[in-house]
Amino acid sequence: MNTVKLAWRNLLRNRRRTLATLGTMVAGVVALLLFGGYNRTVQYGLQTGFVRGVGHLQIQQKDFFEYGSGNPAAYGIRDYQRVIRVVENDPMLKPMLLVATPTLSLGGIAGHYAAGASRTVFAQGSEVDGQNRMRQWDDYHFGVPAKPAALTGSAPNAAVIGKGLARVLQLCDALKVEHCSPPPKQDKGGESMPADLAALSAAAPQPEPDGGIELLAATASGAPNVARLQVVKAQSMGVKELDDMYISLHLAQAQRLVYGADEPRVTAIELQLRHTAQIPAARARLAQLFAAALKDQPLAVHDFTELQPQYGQITGMFGTIFGFLSILIGCVSLFTIANTMNMVVMERTVEIGTLRAMGLRRGGIQRLFLCEGVMLGGLGSVCGIALSLLLAALINHAGLTWLPPGQVDPSPIYVRLWGESGMMLATALGLMLMAMLSAWWPARRAARAVIVDALRHA
Repeated sequence: MNTVKLAWRNLLRNRRRTLATLGTMVAGVVALLLFGGYNRTVQYGLQTGFVRGVGHLQIQQKDFFEYGSGNPAAYGIRDYQRVIRVVENDPMLKPMLLVATPTLSLGGIAGHYAAGASRTVFAQGSEVDGQNRMRQWDDYHFGVPAKPAALTGSAPNAAVIGKGLARVLQLCDALKVEHCSPPPKQDKGGESMPADLAALSAAAPQPEPDGGIELLAATASGAPNVARLQVVKAQSMGVKELDDMYISLHLAQAQRLVYGADEPRVTAIELQLRHTAQIPAARARLAQLFAAALKDQPLAVHDFTELQPQYGQITGMFGTIFGFLSILIGCVSLFTIANTMNMVVMERTVEIGTLRAMGLRRGGIQRLFLCEGVMLGGLGSVCGIALSLLLAALINHAGLTWLPPGQVDPSPIYVRLWGESGMMLATALGLMLMAMLSAWWPARRAARAVIVDALRHA
């Protein structure tokens, strides 16, 4: 207790130097915590977006992930409704599971007969009700209302396409797409059409640009099949390559297009859990089901980080920046505290000699200076955390937004600190450890001072 009191008195003796050191430490803690809170928000925000879109896990035919994108008919899940029932009724998975909904991915050619335009596309059939329930997931309490799927309440033959595909198929006017106008047709400079053919062409009925398109795909037997779809909306997909070729349609329509009158299948069953931390337990249980109740067909499970590799790339980039910032702030704090403690030792040489002459051992001198360093670190941590919480609250109520990569809707800028006790505790302990390490060498030098030489400075 005497050591603590003496250390506290010594810190108050030179308030200006103590405040300058504390200011450096507080600034470092604030920068570290604010960026750490923002990094956590980016991670949770991206995770929320991906989980709402594709779920935590997807059950697929074993080889679909590697080879099935070009041939969904050959890699579909048979009797998928039974698979869903087995998963939903499993006593271990049932408490963890929120939504289980099927999807069917396929490729084809979309054409707009009225404009004479077509291109290859990627289509996905899904159940609207299941997709809307998945969009309600908000385990991290962002409070951002989920938008219903664009196919909600639409006809069985309805479809939603990307804005880029709307441009290519020249559906801008029919769908009222902003900033979308086809380029003027160029005269190829060929010979003029004969008058009789021109009159016949003019007399033929011309189709109206009503937003209808034809989707051509290969069936399970290999024969082509065509579906007439009514496009109800064009929406941005966030990635140009996907925006130029994406079509969303009802699952039943997609199954009729691919399988016709045969048994309908799906290419994936999306599973959404209550919490992301339950993914390992759910995967382990699904592996047991694949080897027992569902062993009649080869199945595999993939989580959203495998299906969306950009999640790991983005969070890894922010994690690297956060780690570099932590090291930089730690080095600044280390040298700042070390410089302060060195100055303290130089100014208190006579005091050190007097304490040694009064019988205080070298270990006592060393503990005194180490205690001062730890107290500086503790004060800096407490003040930095308090200021960080205040600034985080101000930022969270400022209404700032940013557009994450691959997303189409802006996300709010939050600094997630309240509730992240682990990060705040780790920052405080790290700073106190840095302070103790910074004070160790000056404390060791002070403890090894010769009594006579120290008193000679009086």
